[in-house]
Amino acid sequence: MPSASVPPVVVVGVGADGWDGLSPAARAEVAAAEVLIGSVRQLALIPDTGAERVAWPSPMLPAVPGVLSRHAGRKVCVLASGDPMFHGVGTTLVRLLGAGRVRVLPHSSSVSLACARMGWPVEDTGVVSLVGRPVESLNRSLWPGGRVLVLSADGATPRLVARLLRDRGYGATVMTVLERLGGPAERTLTGTATEAAGAGGWCTVVDALNIVALEVRADPDAAPPVPLSPVAGLPDEAYEHDGQLTKREVRAVTLALLAPLPGRVLWDVGAGAGSVAIEWSRAAPGCEAVAVEARADRAERIARNAASLGVPGLRIVTGTAPAALAGLDPPDAVFVGGGATVPGMVETCWAALRPGGRIVVTAVTVESEAVVASWHAKTGGELTRIAVQRAGGLGGFTAWRPALPVTVWTAVRP
Repeated sequence: MPSASVPPVVVVGVGADGWDGLSPAARAEVAAAEVLIGSVRQLALIPDTGAERVAWPSPMLPAVPGVLSRHAGRKVCVLASGDPMFHGVGTTLVRLLGAGRVRVLPHSSSVSLACARMGWPVEDTGVVSLVGRPVESLNRSLWPGGRVLVLSADGATPRLVARLLRDRGYGATVMTVLERLGGPAERTLTGTATEAAGAGGWCTVVDALNIVALEVRADPDAAPPVPLSPVAGLPDEAYEHDGQLTKREVRAVTLALLAPLPGRVLWDVGAGAGSVAIEWSRAAPGCEAVAVEARADRAERIARNAASLGVPGLRIVTGTAPAALAGLDPPDAVFVGGGATVPGMVETCWAALRPGGRIVVTAVTVESEAVVASWHAKTGGELTRIAVQRAGGLGGFTAWRPALPVTVWTAVRP
């Protein structure tokens, strides 16, 4: 609970309708503030209350602690767009100060307003924020028939989205750009992604305060894009690789054993094409991964795969493990897909794991199998062997072609 002598920071959500749209409680908090902090646009929506007005500098996030410290002990009201706890500054302040030092009065979020205009159920609609994130983040949410709301960074975002959709074979997608939702200047623009992507397209001039609604459709005259399911085991063809790829069936089993959960961190050691790190990052909100790869060309390939599959924020460390692991934050899970025989590799990964963390090591050679068998003998866990056969042509007939069997050791650190 906040101290009686230190007032909490109050965060008030403001819509495009400004002061008129605030509840009596929100108006009272704004009027009582000694310091009003917000963007230039947000501050302009509030009439003069006698409070000192402070506009966030750019970039905003690094400046937040300093701005707050300069006004410590005063009644501070921070203005936010819509719901401050939905991709908003309220989340940042709670993380920085603690929930007991922040009081939030939300407004309707842009997502709620957009779904109301589109007639879409909020619970069935995907949401992707491109505020401070690459446009490739949208890739993980694209499949024919999907409905997605894109939170725009500015007026240029809709055109970037249109070009990405066109280039990925979703140019027939119906895009609806909703500007200044809930305000007197609200406006709606609609057209296809292909029409919007070209020079002079219909979304060339868009207000900076906008959200984009997508009804995802594949181009009818082209081969349909491969839907990228969030379930582990994407097709091998979804990856650019040089043969160093954990194959689909083994990858699906590996991810199941690693057990990704929201907010957990994975080390993918000897990442190759980065497939395990990428699918971990796609598995649940907040999953983070570090792909460790010795070869620079493969590290560059991992970055391209991560962007293509919608997780462009994947962290990539170029260096030889286990030395390259020094200084990384402790992981909740580790996958060693290659290099188990390197001296100190498994020891370093096991020691780095948080309590309750999981390690999965795959082995193909007799020598690497001996390493995982030794660790299983002294540490426990499970040993599994995966054998996959694929049908292929043999003359005019079809025959089974076995892949090399893969031994998998998994264990949980006490």
